[in-house]
Amino acid sequence: MAFTNAQSALEALKPLDVIRVAGVDFSETVLEFKANRLGEKLTQSIPEILCWCEDNNFILVTNNRTSMPVHLADHIVVNRHVPGIFILNPNLSIGENIEELIIVALASEDDEYQDRIVYLPLP
Repeated sequence: MAFTNAQSALEALKPLDVIRVAGVDFSETVLEFKANRLGEKLTQSIPEILCWCEDNNFILVTNNRTSMPVHLADHIVVNRHVPGIFILNPNLSIGENIEELIIVALASEDDEYQDRIVYLPLP
């Protein structure tokens, strides 16, 4: 199903019932997801996440401003690549960050952000 805009896509999600409430903990080296009601836990290191992004051609969106530049440099030095990393702006609302990401998605070339960290909002 195609949506004409972000608002119609969000409206389509309203009827969904969430049966798991996940918790997310992160540090400068690890991201941990917990599905508390089912006792599941998934822990991934940031280097593993960057490898997954490369292997699956996914751009990483994060709020990790502190260690992500170091992780990207370590990733590139071993001849690995990522399609891009976008750092959310804590001074923007969630909606404003999403709007920035939509603009980027609509106006960018496929490899425009490869091996780069981009801080939102774009200049």
